[in-house]
Amino acid sequence: MAKALREPTFWILTALTDQSRHGYGIIREAETLSGGSVRLQAGTLYAALDRLSAEGLVAVDREETVDGRPRRYYRLTDDGAAALATEATRLAHNAATAATRLRIRPTTPGITPA
Repeated sequence: MAKALREPTFWILTALTDQSRHGYGIIREAETLSGGSVRLQAGTLYAALDRLSAEGLVAVDREETVDGRPRRYYRLTDDGAAALATEATRLAHNAATAATRLRIRPTTPGITPA
């Protein structure tokens, strides 16, 4: 069984599913997709991108110079997409299991279920 992805890793890979992005683009997309619950710091992001690149889950797509500054774009690899799909399946299974268990949970007298 594959190891569960850490939440920041999950959102980084998710941010790269539709197109390649540079660092700040990944930060913004991850924050948007997570509903604001994940706010990556640049240092955290680039350390994660180095690790994900070494693992073959992301790759450098291209480099550009914008306003005299280098900008590196990253893309999701096929292995990265497979890892993300595995994690999405794992999370869906966990959520379904919890929902099922909540439906059969006995209610406490005097407390209205949410």
